[in-house]
Amino acid sequence: MASDLVIELERDEPGALARVATALSDAGINIAAATALGNGHKAELHVLVPHAEPVRHALAVVHSVSITREREVVVVEVHDRPGELAELAGKIAAAGVNLDLVYVATGSRVVFGSPDLEGLRAALAEAVTG
Repeated sequence: MASDLVIELERDEPGALARVATALSDAGINIAAATALGNGHKAELHVLVPHAEPVRHALAVVHSVSITREREVVVVEVHDRPGELAELAGKIAAAGVNLDLVYVATGSRVVFGSPDLEGLRAALAEAVTG
């Protein structure tokens, strides 16, 4: 199981990402993927980790940082080639599954999130084997 954690950061606070990354590194937590989106004064940092609990502990001492959401996601190993995402997204669409999260992780992997995790898993299992 992989967890996508959303960590809220202050955008107008230089060093916020560095504090989070340092806290996780100091706790021995490897970040398998990260992406950040922001508007206004806040930014949402998505991090992919194997387990959420160690991250919660590591960030408990970091000023002005909080985990606002966490969820299980599906991570798929892919080939680094044109059309790979289009093929996977097409299989997911054909299965009638809506996606609400997609980003790339280390090691040629793609992270998918959906309200229908079982349907997503089934569609991706078909894509990988079919």
